[in-house]
Amino acid sequence: MSTPVRTFRTLAELAACVGQEVAVSDWITVTQEQINLFAQATGDHQWIHVDEQRAKAGPFGGPIAHGFLTLSLLPRFFEMAFEIAESGMGVNYGLNKVRFTAPVPVNSRLRARMKLMRAESIERGGLQLAWEVTVEREGADKPVCVAEALVRRYP
Repeated sequence: MSTPVRTFRTLAELAACVGQEVAVSDWITVTQEQINLFAQATGDHQWIHVDEQRAKAGPFGGPIAHGFLTLSLLPRFFEMAFEIAESGMGVNYGLNKVRFTAPVPVNSRLRARMKLMRAESIERGGLQLAWEVTVEREGADKPVCVAEALVRRYP
């Protein structure tokens, strides 16, 4: 686990950043092993993901990661990008407007940009945070995934 790029002391300090790009994560590499394990866990064994020989002749020139594998990396990107020192826990609340805008070939390096769109008070002194998350592939012109992630944080 890497050290977060940015630290916020409190939830209020983070909430003051609405409308801003809060952080950019470090790069991570998506390997064939991760893709195979994801296929095993989900039962999605489509050949474009797990059959290296067949995928070479396919539309992407090799295996690509599942879109939902890319999406499942969001919590890791958040953990890498920032921390809230005085926050007890966070839970994923949901997703809106998810789009897989480009393929993720095996061994791609990905990172995420997080822009805080909204921060709303919820029960027990918590905040519901709406994030615009853009997942980028190193060397690519367009993002591979764009989503609005809803996360609830509690003190």
